Amino acid sequence: MTQIVVPTLGESVAEATVAQWLKKEGESVKADEPIVELETDKVTLEVNAPADGVIVKIEVGEGDNVEVGAILGELEEGAVANDSEAPAKKEGSKKDVATKVTTPIKSEQTAKTIVPSDNPKTSPAVRKMINDNNLDASSIPASGKDGRITKEDVKNYLASGASKDKTSIAPAAQSAVDIRSREERVKMSKLRQVIARRLKEAQNTAAMLTTFNEVDMGPVMALRSEYKDIFEKKHGVKLGFMSFFIKATIQALKEFPAINAEIQGDEIVYKNYYNIGVAVSTPQGLVVPVIRDCDQKSMAEIEATIVDFGKRARDGRLSMEEMSGGTYTITNGGVFGSLMSTPILNTPQSGILGMHTIQKRPMVMKDGSIEARPMMYLAQSYDHRIVDGREAVSSLVRIKQALEDPQRLLLDV
Repeated sequence: MTQIVVPTLGESVAEATVAQWLKKEGESVKADEPIVELETDKVTLEVNAPADGVIVKIEVGEGDNVEVGAILGELEEGAVANDSEAPAKKEGSKKDVATKVTTPIKSEQTAKTIVPSDNPKTSPAVRKMINDNNLDASSIPASGKDGRITKEDVKNYLASGASKDKTSIAPAAQSAVDIRSREERVKMSKLRQVIARRLKEAQNTAAMLTTFNEVDMGPVMALRSEYKDIFEKKHGVKLGFMSFFIKATIQALKEFPAINAEIQGDEIVYKNYYNIGVAVSTPQGLVVPVIRDCDQKSMAEIEATIVDFGKRARDGRLSMEEMSGGTYTITNGGVFGSLMSTPILNTPQSGILGMHTIQKRPMVMKDGSIEARPMMYLAQSYDHRIVDGREAVSSLVRIKQALEDPQRLLLDV
C-alpha cells in the first residue's frame, strides 16, 4: 500500500483543511492525477496521486483539518477498479466545508396562530380579555349559560397557569422562531478563518496609524490615454494604473526604508529589495500575491504579472511561493467604489497603501482658478513602532508627487 500524505504547504503554513475529495474509495487513478483538494490560509492546492492504482481507503473526511505529513488515505499501486460502481466515500466523512446548515426548529417551538373567539355568545369584554392575553378560547372551561365564557372563567384560567403551556408563543418569540427558520449557517473556510485571525493580530500587535493625502490623477490618465494603444500593441498587455502606483511607491520606499522594513524580535530588518504584494479579491476571500523585485521590472512586466496573478487567484491556482515574501502591500478598494478607507497592515510588513475611486472634485489651481479634477484619496497605514510620522507622511507625499508628475518615474527623481 502507498500512503497519500499532506505535502509541505509552504512558508509558515503547517495546517490545511480537506476541501474536497475528487476521487472516491475504489476508483482508479493515474500517477499525478489530482485526487483531493486542500485549502490553506493562502491558497487551495491539489494533492496528486503518487502512482497508478486504486484508492482503497480514505482516512480523512472533507472539512477535517490536517497537518503536514498527515495520512489522507491509501493507494494500492497497480490495482484496477472493478467495473461495478465504486463504493461511496468513507462513512462518516464530513460534508463539504461550504455546506449550508440550518438550525432545526423543534415542532413544539413552532408558533401556533391563535384565533381569538368571536363567538357572538361571548361578550365584547370577555373577547377583549382573551385577545389581550393571547389565549385560545377553546381551551378555557366555560361556566356561563349555554356554554358562554365569563370574565371569571378567564381569570381562573389565567390564575391556574394552564395558559402558559397552551397559549401561543408570544409575538417576540414568534418573530425569533421565524427569523431562525430563515437563517443559514455556513462553515468558515480555512482561508476566511486565517484572514480573520491575522487581521485581528495586526490590530493587536502593531501600533497602527493611517495618514491620508489626495492625488490629482489627471497627468497619469492623460499619459495612459496617449500611449495605451501603443503600449498594448508592443507588450501585449493593457497599461493600467497599478504599475504607476508600484513604481511611485518604490521611489518612496527607497527614500524612507523604514516603511519597507519589519520587526524581528528586538531587531529591525531593512529590506533592500522591493517585493510588492497586490491585494486581489476572490470568491474565497482576499489573497495577496507578491510581485518580486519590482524595482528591476518594467511597467509592462508588472502589468503582465498582475493580470496573470489576478486570473490565477480567482481560480485558486496560486502557489505558496507566490503568496510569500512580500515587503509592502498595495490594495485598491477603488475598484469597488470605495472613496476612503484605512487599510490594515499585512503583518509583519510595516506599511500598506490604499488606493480609492477616482472622483471629479472642484480644486483650486496654482493660478487661483477652480477646475474639476479627477482626484483620488490615498491612505497609507504604517507600524508606528518603527515608522515615525515624518517618514509616513513624507513617503505618501512622494507617491503623490510622482503620480502628479509621471516623468519623475522615468527619471527616478
